Amino acid sequence: MEEQAATRSKKRSVLALSLVFGPALILIFMATRGCDHRFKKLADYGLVKTPTFSVYNHKGKQQLSLRDYEDQIVLITTLQTTCPHQCGLAFFPLTQNLYKDLRTNKRKKLKQVRLLSIIVDSLGNPVSEAELRDVQDMLKSSVEGFDPELWQLINADPKIFYNLSNNGQKLIHKDPKYFGGVSYNELILLLDKKNHLRMVLNGHTEGMIRKMKEHLALLIKQYDKERAQKQD
Repeated sequence: MEEQAATRSKKRSVLALSLVFGPALILIFMATRGCDHRFKKLADYGLVKTPTFSVYNHKGKQQLSLRDYEDQIVLITTLQTTCPHQCGLAFFPLTQNLYKDLRTNKRKKLKQVRLLSIIVDSLGNPVSEAELRDVQDMLKSSVEGFDPELWQLINADPKIFYNLSNNGQKLIHKDPKYFGGVSYNELILLLDKKNHLRMVLNGHTEGMIRKMKEHLALLIKQYDKERAQKQD
């Protein structure tokens, strides 16, 4: 009976997540099987390739690519110039929940994690350097402990990051139901230390921001387990 109840609960979780994301985001469907800490390993959706892009970090402006982030876990989002008042993501849970954890634990396990945000306008289009600087100033003034090394801003076309597909289903979709009419305005990508996509979630709600934290913790546990096995 307990096994049957667990199966029914698991099916309800998958159904709820599929309703949140919709059929257009079937890419993440299989990954929802790992929504609790009994899941041993996140699914691998393959390498995310990008050309070089402009990054604004603690060193100023740099030309980098995702290859420069190998050996680090990377969270990728978009961030609109209309934030914090109008955002594709739940801005305050992003800053007060997810980013705060990265900031307060950066000398411990989470020091291997970077948050990269592609700055776009309300419709998901690339912006000028001046507009990116305005967003950076906003983060400095509104986010406690904003660290440009930990939370790096990107000037690039977001489609080069989100142009992903799995089983014939694409991640980029245009639909009025999304903020600004494009899916990537609301999506958070989780990349492992080899630039492989391990999870996609819609970060438009606080619950999904918290869910991404759980998947990040699972990925870190995976690396901890692999490291322990190598030492044995």
